[in-house]
Amino acid sequence: MNDATPPNRCRIVLIAPPGVPAARIAAAFDGGDVASLILPENGMDEASFQAFAEQVVPAAQAAGVAVIIAGDTRIAGRVQADGIHVEVSKAELAETIEHFQAKMMVGAGGAKTRDDALELGETRPDYIFFGRFGYDNKPEPHPRNLSLGEWWARMIQIPCIVEAGFDLASVETVAATGAEFVALSSAVFADGVDPKAAIARANALLDETAPRFED
Repeated sequence: MNDATPPNRCRIVLIAPPGVPAARIAAAFDGGDVASLILPENGMDEASFQAFAEQVVPAAQAAGVAVIIAGDTRIAGRVQADGIHVEVSKAELAETIEHFQAKMMVGAGGAKTRDDALELGETRPDYIFFGRFGYDNKPEPHPRNLSLGEWWARMIQIPCIVEAGFDLASVETVAATGAEFVALSSAVFADGVDPKAAIARANALLDETAPRFED
C-alpha cells in the first residue's frame, strides 16, 4: 500500500503491457509507492478494454494509485478513471483539455523533439510523457527520452514521465534527469517477474539514489 505522504523524489508510473492479468497489476501495488497506472487499450476491443479497466480501477484507487486511461475518453468516464492520456496534435490536445481537465487529469505523449514537446506544453497538460508504450525493450532507457526529460525537467514546470528500460536499475538513470516520474512496464510485468518484489526494489533504488525535490 502507498504511504499517505508520497516520497519527495521521482515516483513510479506503471504502464500495463498487453495481456497482463488484473491480478498481477494489483499485486504490484503491494510493493510500495506507485503514483499512477496508465492503461493502454493494447489491441483490445472497446468492450474488452472497458471490462478490463473495470477490474483494475477499483483495486488501484483503493491502493491510492491514480488510473489513467490511454486514448478513450468515453471509457475513462465510464470507469471513473482519474485521468486520460492522449497522443494527438496540439489543437486536439487543447480541445481535450478544455473538455475534460476540470473532471480528470489530461496527460500528453508523442513528443519526439523539443519543439514537439513545447508545442504540446503550450496547452498546459497535467504531464508530458517521453517514451512509447511497449518500447522498453532494452535494459536502459532510450537516450532521446532521457535527454528530453532532463531538458524538460530543468526548463518547464509541467511534470514529466520518462520511460525506463526493462532493467529495474534504470530507474536510477531516469531519476538523475530530475524527472518527476519514471514509467515502468516490462521491468515489473515480464514473465517470471514478481510485480510486488519489483516495485519494492524500484522504490528502494529511488530512495537510495533519486535527487530530492525542493518543497
